[in-house]
Amino acid sequence: MKKPSKPHTDFKSLLGLGTQSTRKTYYAELEANLVDLETERNRYKSLFDHARHGIFQADLDGKVINVNPAMAQMCGFNSVISFQKNYESLQKHLFVSTNEYKRFIKELESSEKLDNFETSFCSMSGTELLVSISATLKHEPQHLIECFVKDITKLKEAEHQLRIAATAFESQEGMIITDQNKVILRVNKAFSRVTGYSAEEAIGQTPALLQSGQHTKRFYDQMNESLSTKKYWQGEIWNKRKSGEIYPEYLTITAVESEDGKVINYVGAFTDITNIKESEAQIHQYAYFDTLTGLPNRQSLMDSLSKILKRAGRTSKQGALLFLDLDNFKSVNDTHGHSTGDLLLKKVANRLKGAIRETDIVARLGGDEFIIILEDMGQNEKAVILNVKEVIDNITSVLKQSVILDQFEYHASCSIGVTPFKGGESTEEVMQRGDMAMYQAKWSGKNTCRFYDPEILVPQFHMAELELELRNALPKSQFILFYQPQFNTEQLTGAEVLLRWQHPERGLISPVEFIPIAEETGLIVPIGWWIIESACQQLIEWSKSESTSNLQLAVNVSARQFSQINFVEQTISILEQTKIDPNLLKLELTESVLLSDVNEIVTKMNKLRKFGIRFSLDDFGTGYSSLSNLKKLPIEQLKIDQSFVRDITTDPDDAEIVQTIIAMAYNLGLDVIAEGVETIDQREFLELSNCLNFQGYLFGKPLPIEIFTEQLLLS
Repeated sequence: MKKPSKPHTDFKSLLGLGTQSTRKTYYAELEANLVDLETERNRYKSLFDHARHGIFQADLDGKVINVNPAMAQMCGFNSVISFQKNYESLQKHLFVSTNEYKRFIKELESSEKLDNFETSFCSMSGTELLVSISATLKHEPQHLIECFVKDITKLKEAEHQLRIAATAFESQEGMIITDQNKVILRVNKAFSRVTGYSAEEAIGQTPALLQSGQHTKRFYDQMNESLSTKKYWQGEIWNKRKSGEIYPEYLTITAVESEDGKVINYVGAFTDITNIKESEAQIHQYAYFDTLTGLPNRQSLMDSLSKILKRAGRTSKQGALLFLDLDNFKSVNDTHGHSTGDLLLKKVANRLKGAIRETDIVARLGGDEFIIILEDMGQNEKAVILNVKEVIDNITSVLKQSVILDQFEYHASCSIGVTPFKGGESTEEVMQRGDMAMYQAKWSGKNTCRFYDPEILVPQFHMAELELELRNALPKSQFILFYQPQFNTEQLTGAEVLLRWQHPERGLISPVEFIPIAEETGLIVPIGWWIIESACQQLIEWSKSESTSNLQLAVNVSARQFSQINFVEQTISILEQTKIDPNLLKLELTESVLLSDVNEIVTKMNKLRKFGIRFSLDDFGTGYSSLSNLKKLPIEQLKIDQSFVRDITTDPDDAEIVQTIIAMAYNLGLDVIAEGVETIDQREFLELSNCLNFQGYLFGKPLPIEIFTEQLLLS
């Protein structure tokens, strides 16, 4: 802009006293100056009106004098006039906070110029605008405040978002940013914490730095294909830490595109899922494996069996399922406790795993039941049977080896049911056949193996019905007692009490049929107490007559009943209630009782012995008795099993065994009684061997009390 010339000071010229030429020149210069001023004014107005940022002027009282359209628009008005009508005062209308306005004026007056004073303005809609003000305080030609205002609301929001993004980047998730060539540009602290690589070690490398070698080339090809087509990939991946440890992570990769659609970056976010995987593995272990033995459980077994049956159907290679049940396991549990029983199950599980091929499956079904699945055993029935028998020989061989359980030696055996399969059968069908075969093995005397035969259905149903009816036999008073006399060389000394089941429809059921069921189900315990109470009632009746008042009754007590915690107390309670002479009650214990803690047995027996009860060791020579244990027991009598007595006159071995037992008993100060004596020759042999107490058909069969009294007591 042309600088205005200095005004004339020749007043004469101004008054027309100068020459005409001089006046023309002056007016020309003045007109030129006015044009320049107008041009400058228009230029300033144009800049004012078209400025991108808000501009306003106000006096020191805060009254708005002038405002540009950008300022009006910033505050939500479509014209300057509308703005001025509504926003006359800075203090009352524009500044959101009066305190902020006072701070603005104070800082401006102290410095007369402000740069980037940040505060809030009020828009027409009532929302707040974040603004930055650059202000100048002018004193000429009048005191005015000139302000340039920049709306920084979006800028502040962007800064806030950046702070959030920065915070998110330094989150607990590992973060990695690469360029379009997958060269690492930036990693966060979580990346370093998880991988072990510092930012300096990672930047400039590629994510291949973390590859574990656990994935195939196809895996990475599919990942790259997804990033190329979908710009996105997520999933589980195994990576390797700097230490060399391989770990699982859940990874999400996102491609970042420019405005023209080209990939410029890749952002990866990952989480170490080691703990999750461990938890999943633990849950899977609980769901599919037995917690005690570590073997597959029922669920895992059924899944595996289903797959094996399908394969057998496709390949025509037959297999077999073995259903195993430990013999006498409940006796171990009852006499030694559940911890000892659990220890036995663990040892059996380990031995079973060692007796089969690696491709075979052994699972624990529950309790003391195990299942073995043998796959690919042959393509015909003969081959399958031969191969299965070989496996069974291995199993019985490893199981019969002695097991040490808390200083107690145990010889395990099992009943095995076998069912071959060809495929096409259901898992339930195969399991049911194996179960039936196993029960057939148990009915055959335990420690045996039986192959499935449809004919076993009939006895199985019979046994199931018998068990159901046995549970009601005691409440319905269906049990009766038989008495088999016991003699010495001179007279009747008493009788052994024997249990019989008088079924209302089946008639008299042999103990051979129902006693094993009673033992298996635990019903033998309440039945045993009924027998003791009934025997005491009979002793009361005999005490009323001088001829029978000295007769003894021998009662068999099962190992399961004797192992009851309250056995001593309950027995004494029965004796106190009936007031019988305890010396007339003899409890017969089998050698199976000795499978439990001998010291505990001796303690119980001593308590009862002090009370007056006598003890006899039944079926001696058929179990696992040892002389060291025998010496500890407070027994009065050994009972020679009838299996030895039967052939003493014809078999030298049996004769020698019986004589040895008699000699040993007398050396220990024990009395001896022989059962199963049926002939005079047997009696004479026993008498000559110094056995003077007898029981057997030669002296009398087991009889109901009425017939026993009539034939033996009244005759």
